[in-house]
Amino acid sequence: MTAFTIALISTACIFGGVLLGLWLQNFLPDHHLSNESKDTIKLGAGLLATLSALILGLLVSSAKGTFDTMNAQVTQGAAKLIYLDRLLADYGPETKADREFLRASTAAGIAAIWPEEKFSTTQASGLSAYEKMNGMEMLQMKLLQLTPTNAVQRQMFTQAEGVCQDLRQSRWMVVEQAQNHLPMPFLAILLFWLTALHFSFGLFAPRNTMVLAVMFTCAVSVAGAIFLILEMNHPLSGIIKVSSAPMLKALQHLGQ
Repeated sequence: MTAFTIALISTACIFGGVLLGLWLQNFLPDHHLSNESKDTIKLGAGLLATLSALILGLLVSSAKGTFDTMNAQVTQGAAKLIYLDRLLADYGPETKADREFLRASTAAGIAAIWPEEKFSTTQASGLSAYEKMNGMEMLQMKLLQLTPTNAVQRQMFTQAEGVCQDLRQSRWMVVEQAQNHLPMPFLAILLFWLTALHFSFGLFAPRNTMVLAVMFTCAVSVAGAIFLILEMNHPLSGIIKVSSAPMLKALQHLGQ
């Protein structure tokens, strides 16, 4: 399921807990709604609120960390692409075809991860397409066919090969980090806590339009937090994505 679908389900469950509490007010005996009962239920609700807030805070922090890490990797990858292109340019005119291939591979990678950027005619997009790409492997094979003829070329060749190896490793790191998923049992338990908490709110709330509007806003807000967590856990897919600006800037410099 997508993050948006899970957020909609979460909204329905949480607000459903409120409606269930409001509905049960008509059937519970008076002693179940006494002040002593209210105090006890409020203690339980406070415990659920603390647990839910703690878990949501930790998950948001962890997801933000994942997003920031991926953003840093994209920026570093863009800088390494520019550096590699400059090394090939310093090597000599023999690498002109390799530099053109590097630029084409970079454009295809941008189109795969950020399909809104129209740089490739490929039909596939997303991380699955990015995983199947082998441009950096092919470029490294092309580099190995070069034969340095002087000390400067040998220096440029050694550095270019090292950067190319780093880029190959970084690509697979991006692919593997994208496999990070929030366990569904964990999410289900969190949703149960939130639903039970809002059920306790509805159990003693007055039945009027203002209360329903506030409770619905609370349900949407909490579901929005779950949506943010799920989206930021996958920074290269979905609605909230790492910016393509560093890669686009790198593409502008490649081959210049």
